[in-house]
Amino acid sequence: MYPFKTKALRVEQPLGEFFVAVIPANILLDVAFSDRLRARMEGEDIGYSVSGTQREKSSSRRTQISDYINRVDAAFPNSIILAANYDEATGTIRAVETESGEMDPSVWTINELDDGCFELTIPTAEKLAGIVDGQHRLDGFRQSSTEGRRGMELICSVFTALPKPYQAQLFATINSTQKPVDKSLTYEMFGYNISDEPADRWTPDKLAVYLTRRLNTVEGSPLRGRVVVAPKRDTALSALMEGKDWKVSTATVVEGILRLISSNPKRDANLMLTPPLKSRSALRQGARDRSPMRDVFIEEQDALLFAMVLNYLKVCDTLFWSKAKPGSFIIKTVGIQALFDILRKLAVEATEAGDARVEFFAHRLELAGQIDFAGIQFQNASGSGRSNIRRAIEAAIGAL
Repeated sequence: MYPFKTKALRVEQPLGEFFVAVIPANILLDVAFSDRLRARMEGEDIGYSVSGTQREKSSSRRTQISDYINRVDAAFPNSIILAANYDEATGTIRAVETESGEMDPSVWTINELDDGCFELTIPTAEKLAGIVDGQHRLDGFRQSSTEGRRGMELICSVFTALPKPYQAQLFATINSTQKPVDKSLTYEMFGYNISDEPADRWTPDKLAVYLTRRLNTVEGSPLRGRVVVAPKRDTALSALMEGKDWKVSTATVVEGILRLISSNPKRDANLMLTPPLKSRSALRQGARDRSPMRDVFIEEQDALLFAMVLNYLKVCDTLFWSKAKPGSFIIKTVGIQALFDILRKLAVEATEAGDARVEFFAHRLELAGQIDFAGIQFQNASGSGRSNIRRAIEAAIGAL
């Protein structure tokens, strides 16, 4: 296995020169290490000093990444950043030459080839590569149970002789300036290719995205044109949403539907997408899940699930949304979330009664129709506001 050689691409940027190379995970597990961020007391008058560049490892995050690595669609297109020839024991850069002037046989080298490409050589398994960014990704491969996954090729950005202060600066910049991806956009991207897959392979997330899109477009849906589409919209979608007095995010509706069919969507997706690919029925052998419409999802009764959600929302529109005063929190995010909380409980009754009609939900919610959600007691956009709305409805309609 060693020496390990691979082609590399030189990149020149203001911080300095680095090389992009493809290195298998099993090699990186041998040669790379995490330099933990540590604070050390230097005396009461001096305070403390900080060394290292990496956060403490998270076992939960490692497990999540490992589960993803085991999936058939695992991919890591972003690079792991390494500081090569960095001595873990001393915290200093390893010199290329020894004191006697001879080449140190353990250091990583970059050589230009005759064709103008570069070649990276990792001579031994000695840990001489500090991880600047990507420690949890790499740690996930250590825990992976799927055969052959440790040989997965990973893109690496390799700095040679990068001093520790620059490592810390690079890490801090990368992890403090990235803009989080909007959750609604994440759901939209996750479910973009729904029509390309057979319905029995749809994970709970994908089905929830599909039903949300239908609620936003189907004639007769109270949410038609009200669900904000995160990506850039075409003319038809823009026209559909134009002039609506209130709107709700894709994420709010998707998560409301998800809670009807799964208590842990990520776990379900991991089970279905870990080779060999599985249909929804495989979830019966997975962890127990008490979500009220779980069996409906597994049995692919998607039309029934959609009808139940649609009929419930029609009643919500009649009793709450159409009568909402300006400033009412029943048409804000916390109000929509609270109504989905109520649906999660009423779905149990509806399933047991075999009745998902509009009449069923109208009868159950009728006594809550007089609540004024513009009242000051409901004017709270936080989680407690959601709870206040839910409890008020529960108190009005009786035990759930």
